[in-house]
Amino acid sequence: MSSSSVGTGNTISGLLRLLRPKQWTKNGLLFAALLFSFEEIHTETVLTTILGFILFSLVAGCVYILNDYVDRERDQQHPVKKFRPLASGQVNPTHALLFGALLLIGSVGTAFVVNPIFGVLCIVYFILNVSYSFVLKHLVILDMMTIAAGFVLRAIAGGVLIHVPFTPWFLICTLLLSLFLAIGKRRNELTLLEGNTGSHRKVLDNYSITLLDQFNTIVTTATIISYSLFTFTSDRTIHLMWTIPLVIYGMFRYLYLIHMKNQGGSPDRVLFEDKPILITVILYVISVICIFAIFE
Repeated sequence: MSSSSVGTGNTISGLLRLLRPKQWTKNGLLFAALLFSFEEIHTETVLTTILGFILFSLVAGCVYILNDYVDRERDQQHPVKKFRPLASGQVNPTHALLFGALLLIGSVGTAFVVNPIFGVLCIVYFILNVSYSFVLKHLVILDMMTIAAGFVLRAIAGGVLIHVPFTPWFLICTLLLSLFLAIGKRRNELTLLEGNTGSHRKVLDNYSITLLDQFNTIVTTATIISYSLFTFTSDRTIHLMWTIPLVIYGMFRYLYLIHMKNQGGSPDRVLFEDKPILITVILYVISVICIFAIFE
């Protein structure tokens, strides 16, 4: 194989890595609408949601490309992120931006064809994250709230795709759970960088382990209470209450990993690498499906 073909292969591989397909699990939240609208599950809605998941993931991938482009110099100083395609020099920054622009135009255009409102949500998500990359990620507290807002947009987008509304309590639960994950991510970064926070992400200078632990205590409590209220007020079967212990265990397990194992920097990695959490998520999905199938 010639050196040019190897270089091309490395570039293509790098471009695909820029999209961070391992983090597309976050976009699985689009399927929440189907999960909590059991009677709407049929071939058309499933295929529509799958297509929406792919399109939203590609738009999110464009955001990752922009983030890596903006942060490429800082990432070179990070013990893990220095291996990313732009930080390591695997992909030319100009080529990455051109690839992202073409992908964004194609993805958003297709999204509008599928559902105009879904297309608007994709644009809002992209703009929100561009604002995060350039401004909001430097603002203490707002940086974490922006991350959480992105998850709420995912939940809304899933409902829009199959034309089902979400209860306010579900959206509140999504917001709080997202904040819970964002706080854990910031805490992991503080622990990992060990006092060298300013050289990587300036906003980390405004946080402390104690402050983030207080935030997590508040958000954990609020999430459990909100989810419990959701199970009783969602106009669905009251038997959803049987899933509350799974939610509590999942959050407690995640807190255990954050405090005792210094994990939490990559929630998607934790989901697949920690078997108790993965089993809890699977049991939760199965439980919700069975409860709706039996009691509705």
